[in-house]
Amino acid sequence: MTLYRPAREEFLASSLEVAPRLLGAVLRHDSPDGPVALRITEVEAYIGDGLDPGSHAFRGRTKRNAVMYGPPGHLYTYFTYGMHVCANIVCSPEGEASAVLLRAAEVVEGEELAELRRVGGSGRRIPHRDLARGPARMVVAAGIVLADDGADLFAPPFELLLPTEQAPYATGPRTGVSGAGGGLAFPWRYWLADDPTVSPYKRHPKSHD
Repeated sequence: MTLYRPAREEFLASSLEVAPRLLGAVLRHDSPDGPVALRITEVEAYIGDGLDPGSHAFRGRTKRNAVMYGPPGHLYTYFTYGMHVCANIVCSPEGEASAVLLRAAEVVEGEELAELRRVGGSGRRIPHRDLARGPARMVVAAGIVLADDGADLFAPPFELLLPTEQAPYATGPRTGVSGAGGGLAFPWRYWLADDPTVSPYKRHPKSHD
């Protein structure tokens, strides 16, 4: 699949439009330890301000979600479950809360470094498909940290390349989202069908339609 460097203006659209376009895209992080590149295989779209009950911005702007309201093409990172960092790509014009959660990917460059980050010094081996399978695993493999909140994906040490053609994809409810935001009314999870790196779907026990 052919890739290209997009213009920032392409991320002025809603996350609902941008999310499927990110499938098959490659996100590269050239850290001091070395580069790791990920082919994105699963994402979720979120919007805000009373429109999306599953979004961090549903009740408006806070210190935590401020980057979601910023210019598009930046990373929005957050801490969850007291132990994990997740990463999103901000979309829409500045002032509108919209972001795409990066849920899973395939490591296409820097596999040895990605695995080292995942296992530390344990010596454990991780199957290739599981290196970045899930949002927390993906962030660790890529070397993305909470302090990258607001980082510009159009400037070093990051690079984002989009596919020239839209890859076929499937859609469904978002994973692990409680309340109405995790129900069938919000089928805003997008993934490359049959790709082995896509994470398993887990319905939140408190989600409802």
